[in-house]
Amino acid sequence: MTEPKDQASRLQTIAAAYGVASDVAFGAVAPPLYLSSTYEFAGYDQPRSYDYGRAGNPTRDLLGQALAKLEGGAGAVITASGMAALDLLVGRMGPGDLILAPHDCYGGTMRLLKARANRGHCVVRFVDQGDESAFAAALEDVPALVLIETPSNPLMRVVDIAELAAKSRAAGAAVAVDNTFLSPAIQQPIALGADYVIHSTTKYLNGHSDVIGGAVVAADPVQVDELRNWANVVGSTGAPFDAWLTLRGLRTLFARMEQQQRNAMIVAQYLERHPAVSQVHYPGLAAHPGHRIASRQQRGFGAMLSFELAGGVEAVRRFVAADGYFTLAESLGGIESLVAHPATMTHADMGEEARSRAGISDSLLRLSIGLEAEQDLIAGLEQRLAACAG
Repeated sequence: MTEPKDQASRLQTIAAAYGVASDVAFGAVAPPLYLSSTYEFAGYDQPRSYDYGRAGNPTRDLLGQALAKLEGGAGAVITASGMAALDLLVGRMGPGDLILAPHDCYGGTMRLLKARANRGHCVVRFVDQGDESAFAAALEDVPALVLIETPSNPLMRVVDIAELAAKSRAAGAAVAVDNTFLSPAIQQPIALGADYVIHSTTKYLNGHSDVIGGAVVAADPVQVDELRNWANVVGSTGAPFDAWLTLRGLRTLFARMEQQQRNAMIVAQYLERHPAVSQVHYPGLAAHPGHRIASRQQRGFGAMLSFELAGGVEAVRRFVAADGYFTLAESLGGIESLVAHPATMTHADMGEEARSRAGISDSLLRLSIGLEAEQDLIAGLEQRLAACAG
């Protein structure tokens, strides 16, 4: 992404210091945690800035302000989960509104969209957004919302946000980008033309695998107000303590991402050379189909990757059963390295047919690379890959 050299440094400072030493009551350096569910009125018909915790909370708002600044948005709404963030947008759709979503999106995203569509709340079409003709044909049906996920989960496919956003907006559609895999430390979709950015703050923004949360950042202040009102109506706002923990995690986002993506490149290069691995999906590799686009719209390549084992399902069983620094678990973005089998874990609900269309095979494994020493990660992979041979 082309930008002034000091842009990344400015964002790093926002992540590390936004809200620090802002406490006017006692001068606390760390922003205080406000747990109160309700707030005193100044008098008859005189509400203060906050009146009830579902509608607003100082700690939650501080996190929202920090994320909005990092993403270049007008404001943000903090939700109880990443799925609640997505549903904050989808739940406002009308019965005839068409949503265009990636054919290879996260399994939970597909599950939510299908569930809403099956209840007549909207119309959903899954399309290969990397196929120009297929995407152009889908836009002819005048969608209300285009949902973009790049890099995709779990195949790490990359699409050109600026190009898709320009085409979508020309067709009258709003554009939302799921930026969970990269975070604003690496990618800023609003600067590329998106109207909304969605996050599962559970992942890299918090970074410690101990909070469930989500966020929607909007480019337009009018949409920020509408999202806040809708979140209050449906009660999807996040808990103050979760927001406080996420803000604490945000302080180290840039440092974590720098080291984790460095580790990921080393792991990807190792796997690319290993005879037990038939294919590696990581945009940082020059052979990756999306490498050029990723190099242009991202500041790095992230810490997520996936790969195919040449030995099929039996090799997968042996790999995940072996020892070696990678914990078999869902989720991602924490300081620890995880391995997941999408077909039986994160994308199981898609069904075999949908997984086949998306290219998610039973021999695919997804890695979330953590902060362990690179030599230990490689040693762990060597141990697990050796087990694949029986």
